[in-house]
Amino acid sequence: MIFSKKCFLLCTVIFLFVLLSGCGSVEPVDEADQYISVIEEINIPDDVKVIGLGEATHGNVEFQELKKDVFERLIKNENVRVFILEGDFGGGQQINQFILNGNGTVEDAVNALDYDIYRTEQMISLVQWMHDYNVTANENEKVYFYGNDMQRYDFNKKGVLDYYDVVNTNAKEKYENQLKHLSNDTMRELTTKQLEEIDHTIDTIILDMQANEGTYVKHSSHDAFSFALQHAQIMRQRTQLFLNEGNYTKLRDRYLADNLQWIVEFEAAHGHDKVFVSGHNGHIKKTSASLAGYKSMGNYLDELYGSEYFAIGTDLINGEFQALNRSSAERQIHIIENHNNLVAVFNEVGPNVFYVGFDKASESEKLLEIISSDQKMVNIGDDFRPWYKLLKMFYTIKMVPKHAYDGIIIIKEATPTTVME
Repeated sequence: MIFSKKCFLLCTVIFLFVLLSGCGSVEPVDEADQYISVIEEINIPDDVKVIGLGEATHGNVEFQELKKDVFERLIKNENVRVFILEGDFGGGQQINQFILNGNGTVEDAVNALDYDIYRTEQMISLVQWMHDYNVTANENEKVYFYGNDMQRYDFNKKGVLDYYDVVNTNAKEKYENQLKHLSNDTMRELTTKQLEEIDHTIDTIILDMQANEGTYVKHSSHDAFSFALQHAQIMRQRTQLFLNEGNYTKLRDRYLADNLQWIVEFEAAHGHDKVFVSGHNGHIKKTSASLAGYKSMGNYLDELYGSEYFAIGTDLINGEFQALNRSSAERQIHIIENHNNLVAVFNEVGPNVFYVGFDKASESEKLLEIISSDQKMVNIGDDFRPWYKLLKMFYTIKMVPKHAYDGIIIIKEATPTTVME
């Protein structure tokens, strides 16, 4: 009987949490649709160098389609030619070779990222569109693709060894042997001792490249040298993440920011002074509102670029999304409803997808109050368990929208992506 009462009390508490977490009340804003715009009309200040687009989940069709829609608008109106994705740097270069030179197939290019979240029809469509765009574009109008993440080895290792095959074949043979056990498939099986040995080898490679830069550049080019060195740096970052798993999240966002800065500087030297970066909201936001207390990539970018960094977040009202349940190793579709005050204000507007610029929203006293106060916004990664839906704290993050972003794209009804086998 005592056990039953305890269970009843626990169930009651959970029910109340669920009920209250889904409830929210906010006074309507007069003519709310005057504060929204379509994606094609997003206004970006002239001095901006880096435009970030976040996604509230990795598993929605609409968020993945926004990558193309926003980038296409930036190409036309902002002369942006560089697309950066929260994805592997080495794999990203395989996509870059496909969209520039038609190397391989679009499926092979996307699979090179080795991220399940991107093995979707939407990502295939995006990369194919970039390829088709470049076929007819003038040389100075072509677009370029990068990844700024460091969670894979294979194509970064290949980039280093291929470079040594050109500039120093003896060194290639030596390093190839020392790194022979290193791959995406084996990396989680490596012991700490093996990782330390790999870290030492990578440090040796970096020192060798730096010491012999002049000679190596003569046998290749400045660009080829820069990419080879960056591939090595990415490998070192991946190894450091394994060796410092307690600081994984903190290190990863710092590395994401470092790698993006490298891309910005490399492309600026080639006449491209603006870039577009797409990733999870948690990486794009300028603040670091997280229970983990880590500093986000966007926080680093805000410190580095100031007003030259423009961050666009996303949120949804009703959403179906797919995510991996790591406890079962299966991908599942989940349904959530989101009722924070910011999205609730726009619940009755017509479009399903729309942009709210915070400069414009600040003209409304009520909207300014909302975007300047804490809101629980959807924040879902690629791991989601059914019981997470019991409490909003498991699928939202509390933040002040105006501090985190310069604007937000809201999806009223979101649909799930399908990961292709």
